[in-house]
Amino acid sequence: MVTTMALCWRLERRDGVTIGLTAHDRDLAIDGLVYRAAPGMTPSAIVRSASLEADTMDATGALSAQAIGEEDLLAGRWDGAAVTVFATDWQAPGPGVVLGEGTIGAVETRGGMLTAELRGAAAALERPVVEETSAECRAELGDRRCRVAMAERRRFARVVAVDGAVVTLDASESVANGWGGGRLRWFGGANSGLEDSVVRSEGVRATLRRPPRFDGVGALVEIGEGCDKAIATCAGRFANAANFRGEPYLPGIDLLTRYPGG
Repeated sequence: MVTTMALCWRLERRDGVTIGLTAHDRDLAIDGLVYRAAPGMTPSAIVRSASLEADTMDATGALSAQAIGEEDLLAGRWDGAAVTVFATDWQAPGPGVVLGEGTIGAVETRGGMLTAELRGAAAALERPVVEETSAECRAELGDRRCRVAMAERRRFARVVAVDGAVVTLDASESVANGWGGGRLRWFGGANSGLEDSVVRSEGVRATLRRPPRFDGVGALVEIGEGCDKAIATCAGRFANAANFRGEPYLPGIDLLTRYPGG
């Protein structure tokens, strides 16, 4: 039985793209998904424990344009992708025995080789369990805590020009710096499926946090209004102070260092 075992990887990107890879020397079809042969794909030692420590594993293999390309990795398409590693009998391929599950963490590329860290479900326990106080709102504009209706605050536009991180659209913002703090989603061209944060906007121009990964001229995008997370903006622009998720008037640590007349 051991001599007929083959390792398989199922990877599901956040945009819905799913691929399968196997360490076997030929493709395997399992539950409607073809696991492409990638004999050079090898995992590090898989350690599973009952403790609360995060389970991690590294997978190393050759980069392939047909599967996981370097450009897609650097563009962030595989960030946070769900991964399942399992062993199956290549003579009768099936779901097999699950060896590890998690998401893709740190990724390193060197000399045409890919090394990806797989972080298990227990890694979520490393995050803070409660929120810290903050003067700014901790909700995202339009989410279930903010509750601002976004249907009329998003629009589709076409990219007219790209100059570094500045994107010019064929549509203008509705209010001054209205897109600042918002998100721009690409629906066409080489950037399709990617998102970018908008730092600020002016008229038809939006400045992104970083330049587009690929050429975006002529591509269709969706851009939505943003928020600077200040109580004044929440109350004045969105009339939503009742749902503000911050403590703008809570004294800070500097209160301890104040002195009379300071």
